[in-house]
Amino acid sequence: MMEKMIFDFDPSKCTACLACVMACMDQNDIDAAHHQHPFRNAAELESEDGGSQKFSFLSVACMHCEDAPCVMGCPSSCLYKDPESGLTLYDNTNCIGCHSCAMACPFGAPSFNAEGKMEKCDGCVERLRRGMIPACVRVCPSGALTCRPASEYHEEQMEKSLQALSRQILNQA
Repeated sequence: MMEKMIFDFDPSKCTACLACVMACMDQNDIDAAHHQHPFRNAAELESEDGGSQKFSFLSVACMHCEDAPCVMGCPSSCLYKDPESGLTLYDNTNCIGCHSCAMACPFGAPSFNAEGKMEKCDGCVERLRRGMIPACVRVCPSGALTCRPASEYHEEQMEKSLQALSRQILNQA
């Protein structure tokens, strides 16, 4: 049985190389030429610090929330929490394209394909089940993205990550 996994992002290590975005597109056969969007995105944040420009970067995908609002918002039960991995997964077979999941998600993770069916990051669950790491984590040259079993992740690490992200975002306000 696979242990629950936790993704972590350290903005102080991110160089905005976009390797994570490219790996996501490759892993999920995303065709940008046909207006498909990657499940992972990178954003550049700009701020001023004492009169000088300061840049920071974020790599954002589905947060696989413990109490995922998208799961609760989906009227056709396409989204669910995988008890084995802890990831928020989907089966869009019954998706009615109502966008309720997208409206419920505070991170904008759900996207919709040409058929109007919801798609999103699945945490590379099939890679994880085979003992591999997610594609975005595998290619991150700076170690800004990590994924590890929940048992190896400590509360102080989570707090440190949240504080770092908060500082990055608040510096933009």
